[in-house]
Amino acid sequence: MSMFCYQCQETSKNQGCTVKGVCGKSAETANLQDLLIYALRGIGLWHQKAKELGLAETNKTGRLVIDALFSTITNANFDERTILDKVVSALALRDQIRARVVDKSGSEVVAGMHDAATWAKDRVSLEEKAAAIGVLSTEDEDVRSLRELLIYGLKGIAAYTHHAMVLGKEKAEIYDFLLEALASTTKTLGQSEMVGMVLKAGEIAVTTMALLDAANTEAYGNPEITEVKTGAGTNPAILVSGHDLKDLQELLEQTQGTGVDVYTHSEMLPAHYYPVLKRYPNLVGNYGDAWHAQKTQFKAFNGPIIMTTNCIIPIDESYRDRIFTTGVTGYPGVAHIPDRSDGKPKDFSAVIAKAKTCAPPTELEKGTITGGFAHNQVLALADKIVEAVKSGAIKRFVVMAGCDGRQKGRSYYTEVARALPDNSVILTAGCAKYRYNKLALGTIGGIPRVLDAGQCNDCYSLAVIALKLKEVFGLDDINQLPISFDVAWYEQKAVAVLLALLHLGVKGIRLGPTLPAFLSPNVAKVLVENFNIKPIGDVASDIDAMMSGR
Repeated sequence: MSMFCYQCQETSKNQGCTVKGVCGKSAETANLQDLLIYALRGIGLWHQKAKELGLAETNKTGRLVIDALFSTITNANFDERTILDKVVSALALRDQIRARVVDKSGSEVVAGMHDAATWAKDRVSLEEKAAAIGVLSTEDEDVRSLRELLIYGLKGIAAYTHHAMVLGKEKAEIYDFLLEALASTTKTLGQSEMVGMVLKAGEIAVTTMALLDAANTEAYGNPEITEVKTGAGTNPAILVSGHDLKDLQELLEQTQGTGVDVYTHSEMLPAHYYPVLKRYPNLVGNYGDAWHAQKTQFKAFNGPIIMTTNCIIPIDESYRDRIFTTGVTGYPGVAHIPDRSDGKPKDFSAVIAKAKTCAPPTELEKGTITGGFAHNQVLALADKIVEAVKSGAIKRFVVMAGCDGRQKGRSYYTEVARALPDNSVILTAGCAKYRYNKLALGTIGGIPRVLDAGQCNDCYSLAVIALKLKEVFGLDDINQLPISFDVAWYEQKAVAVLLALLHLGVKGIRLGPTLPAFLSPNVAKVLVENFNIKPIGDVASDIDAMMSGR
């Protein structure tokens, strides 16, 4: 065994990747990511000590931590050099905090600290260290399960916090919790304390998604019902994937008047719903589907691609010379667009120059996708929706948000969408929508049967909608609503969303296509007993149960 990772849904045999990640990351990259998490846990521990002495620099420390955590999310960064640089930076910050604490308190330096640069000189020592501090270094299966559940939730929270930070929104309480939670994984805690920390992560996930929602809407306006074109034009073009709206806006500014069009891909589709972004005439449509179809769709696009955040997969030679990364994303040998500095936007001139040498996109399809049903838009339709529920025209809402993925079992979600009765409405957010958002499912009294709220972080919108409907119908419990949750997951942002739903009291969530490998039998039992989480079953039985409120 040269590595161990089981943080994503597609992990080998639903047990763990031990030689190479199913995602494509090497054992070396996986070990460096483990090392980075170890360094962050140390930062969390020393930050708590600094906080007790009034020496904590929460925002400064939190910014480094969210950047580092985000880079370890599945399909975000495959570049060993970049990860090692983050390890070195993390250890340097940890040692700075430690030095302040030692100087103030007069305590002795803790033994066992190491320098990442020294480890990097010797691959053997690096692998040995990774094994000593990696996932399996926690021997107790249940303790390991709860720690990893917490850490994966923190990774998701960090991703959404990072997006908000880019748009100028921060909350010290989020940073403070991330550091407290990381520190908790270095301590021997009772099960109830560990479960409490996991549920606290759900509370902070709600706070974080609300912050990001405010950041997005203040910058770009409230999403509106929009028909997005899916064809291809005749101009050379740039394809933007990932999740970062600010990257997209800066690119749109820089491509105006150049004759270069801009298309969105996968989780960038919801950019078209924002009033500020949809005003750009050079934002011409959406190209392709979810992240896992990159190899064929990026090849067919012909022009350059910008990966703004996670969801990059191992690169095919057919487009290696025209793909760019930016932000926390990285891939060996791929050009990287540097971060902003001195208040200036990112410089996409190299991408634009490349686009001008490329052929226009090869058309994959022709049509439209309707979306823009975030909470503000749906609540504007509240009277219409309530009347449809009261009249029986809408019997059930089914939340089918979350992630898409490669496994054949995900066809379940397409089959459920097709087989749901005509008096049901699908609420969605995240790239899971690509399993059914192009199906002709019709409308109910003018209300589309698929209401797309946006990106995975916009699952917050679905929670706001549910809570508002609870209020409108005068209910005491969110679980009394005619809403069922049939959620797909893939990576760690989905873990944060799941924990957020649990914090909001949602019960009876169906989770698929498999339950997480990092849940030990005992931890899974706790979730089942307290929240009635269940695996997906066969399509007909699940639909019958959901329509019956089970």
